[in-house]
Amino acid sequence: QVRLVESGGGLVQPGGSLRLSCAASGSILSINAMGWYRQAPGKQRELVATITSGGSTNSADSVKGRFTISRDNAKNTVYLQMNSLKPEDTAVYYCNLRGYGLGYSYLELWGQGTLVTVSS
Repeated sequence: QVRLVESGGGLVQPGGSLRLSCAASGSILSINAMGWYRQAPGKQRELVATITSGGSTNSADSVKGRFTISRDNAKNTVYLQMNSLKPEDTAVYYCNLRGYGLGYSYLELWGQGTLVTVSS
């Protein structure tokens, strides 16, 4: 059983910072990429940022220069450092993992989501 456990969401004022963490555990043979997506009320889920096992990153234009994704391969953990937060960053943030489990079965998992609210 593979699971993702997220932490770090909460309420922050505009201009503030938060750091999200997502740890993967269970029978994982390899992880190709981990990342963060978000879904605001009434909107579709959208990409925030992803990072491969080799360290290549991809991020949405709306967060470039403000958010930084990083990864600790030894801990199967991905982080999202969010700075200069804006009210429009308010959303439920979901962790995503793509890789392989036992028997080289393909895995794509989602975390339970963590709420980030940016408001004064």
